[in-house]
Amino acid sequence: MKRSLGKVLAVAAAVAVAMGASGCKKEEAATPAAATTAAAKASKVIRIGVLTDMSGLYADLAGPGSVEAAKMAVEDLGGKLGDIPIEVLSADHQNKPDIGSNIARQWMDVDGVDVIVDVPTSSVALAVSELAKTEARTSCASAERSSRRTTSVR
Repeated sequence: MKRSLGKVLAVAAAVAVAMGASGCKKEEAATPAAATTAAAKASKVIRIGVLTDMSGLYADLAGPGSVEAAKMAVEDLGGKLGDIPIEVLSADHQNKPDIGSNIARQWMDVDGVDVIVDVPTSSVALAVSELAKTEARTSCASAERSSRRTTSVR
C-alpha cells in the first residue's frame, strides 16, 4: 500500500477539519460521510497548510518531502473529500516560533486554512498549537518532542 501514511494523514486532517469547522459532536461525525456533509456546510474547500522547515536543520526530516507527501496523499484521494476539493499550502517557518505563528495566523485569518500539519520544531509547534486552540482550528505536529505537548498539566 504505497503512500498509506500520507493517505491516513490527509483523511484524518479532513475529518478533523469537518468536525471542528462544523461544531458537530463526535457521534454526529462518526462516519466519513457525516464528516464530509459537515465540512460541506462549513466550507467550499478544505485547506491543509504544511508548515515546515524547508532549508534548515529539519529540512531532511520534514521539509519539501512533507509538502510532496501531503500533495501525493491529496492526489491519491482524487483531490477531494466527497465533493469538497482539498488544497495544500506550504510555508517555511525557518525554525522560529514568531515566524511560524505569523504564518499560521495569516493562514487562519486570511487564507482559510482549516488544519496545519507537520511543524517538526517543538518551539514552533507549541506556538502554532496555542494559536490553533484559540482559533478553534486543528494542528498536527509530526516530529516535535516537547513534554508540554505530550503531558497533561493540572
